[in-house]
Formats: sequence, structure tokens, C-alpha cells
Amino acid sequence: MNNQPLLILGTGALATLFAARLSAQGHDVTILGTWEAGLDALERDGARLIDSNGRESVQRVRVIRDPKRVTGIRFAFVLLKAWQTERAARQLAECLAPDGLAVTLQNGLGNDDMLAQSLGRERVALGVTTTGATLLAPGLARAGGEGVVSLEAHPRMGDVESMLRSARFTVEVVADAKSLVWGKLVINAAINPLTALLRVSNGELLNRPSARELMRALAEETAAVASAQNIRLPFANPVEAAETVAHKTAENHSSMLQDVLRGAPTEIDAICGAVTRIGEEHGVATPVNRACWQLVRAVADGGEGAVVRFT
Repeated sequence: MNNQPLLILGTGALATLFAARLSAQGHDVTILGTWEAGLDALERDGARLIDSNGRESVQRVRVIRDPKRVTGIRFAFVLLKAWQTERAARQLAECLAPDGLAVTLQNGLGNDDMLAQSLGRERVALGVTTTGATLLAPGLARAGGEGVVSLEAHPRMGDVESMLRSARFTVEVVADAKSLVWGKLVINAAINPLTALLRVSNGELLNRPSARELMRALAEETAAVASAQNIRLPFANPVEAAETVAHKTAENHSSMLQDVLRGAPTEIDAICGAVTRIGEEHGVATPVNRACWQLVRAVADGGEGAVVRFT
């Protein structure tokens, strides 16, 4: 399995982490993206990763800006923001092999459907990861909590599973990933918008009674929308699940907070926005998700004034 060529779409924290760990095991990693600062750093310095013990490792990766420069790719990991999925689908249509497989490990809802519209359902696999990472600078990520990579069963998933296990990821293959996607959506909806609005770490939400009450409402609303679709969540108590994650990742800055701090677009439309829209379709009220959706959009609209810092 060594030297298995693969493509990673994205230049953020998780993309850098996956690139570094897979490249360290001899896999031929190519990164495709549009963030010039990230691409320049990855091309110049490699994918740099600081592990949980504070040790930094550097792995060389190939960097491209034009999908036409790489064709016949059999495996691709989509690790970019939900709002970039439409562009990723067009790029993959140019470089993914006819028997290739694109695995989405993104936040939010609908990413796999958008990819399938361009690639065909047989070339798309849905996945979820609870592995954490923080982008400290372009091309430099700090590993967060060691989570699980859950992959929906697919005839071509064997090689993907082997690649990830070789890079010491904890992997599970499940029959239906939608339950896990909605489980992660509950967590993301409860934590990410509040950290972005309050500009605090995940754990600080638990220390503020009013923020904790909003977390509860967001988790319960999202769980109610899942229930209306007959989706069984991977946990019995959505509030407890969200608070547990906030506690375990207490020092982490959510990806949405990181986006707000550097004036970048957020994934709020694919998180609270998606919960709100689907709730409307099923007659489920989601007032707190709606409020957070609009508030984060309002903050993002003023992105030019955001403070650029990586912490």
C-alpha cells in the first residue's frame, strides 16, 4: 500500500494533518487548493504537524493549483469547507479516474450529494471524522483530540481504509454514515456558532450559564430535526454529547471561530442554515439555530475587520 497516490482537496488544518500523516507512511500525496498562502507554505516548507506531545514533523507533499495537472486519480479526500464543495466537484470531474473514489470528510450536510451530481454516486463515499486539528499558520497544524474516521461502506473502500490505518488513524466502516453525519451536526451546531460569536474556546461555553443554555437549545433543535427524518443519532442524549465534546476539546478553537478570526467565509449555511431549512420542511421549529445562522452571517459580512491570528 506504500506509495499509493492520492489527492487531498484543501489546505486547512485537517487537510494539513491528513497530508502529513499519510505522507509520513510513504503515500504519494498531492494537495489541490486555492488559498495561495497555504499552497505557498506547503510547497516551500512541506506539511508541518505538531503532535500532542509538542513535537513538530515535516513531510514533503506535491502542491498543484490546476486540476488538469493531475489526472487518473483513484482516491481523493475532500477536506475543505462546505461552501467550497461545488468548486471541488468541478475539479474532481477533471482529475478523478473513472473507477476513482472521492471521500468527503467535511462538516455540514449535502456535500456528498453535491459531489455525486458531478461525479456520479458510485464515485463518492460519505465519511465523518472527529479528529481535531488547529491551523497555527499556513501549512502548519497542531493535532487535536485523536478521534475516529467513520466511512460508509463502499466496494472500493478497502484501499482507503488501509491507507488511513497505515497512518495510524482509527477507522470504522459503517453501513449508513448519515446517522454519524447528523450526530456530528448536532455537535457542530451546538458549539461552533457560539464560539465564533463569543470568540472563545470550546470549553469556555461550559463556564458561561447563558452560553451553556444556548448550547442545549441548539443541540435539542438539531436532534429534533434528525428525529423528524427518522434518523437515529449515535447517542441517546444530544445535550450530553455536545457538552462532552466541549469538555474534551476545551482548549480548541473551533474551525468556525478560526474562520471568523481570519475574515474567511464560514460553514454556517451548511450547519445551522441546513438545520433551519430542513426543520422548516418537516415542521420543526429551530429558532435558536436560525438566530445563530443569521448572526454568524452578519459577523462574516464584516470579515474585512476581523483580526488575523492563528492560535
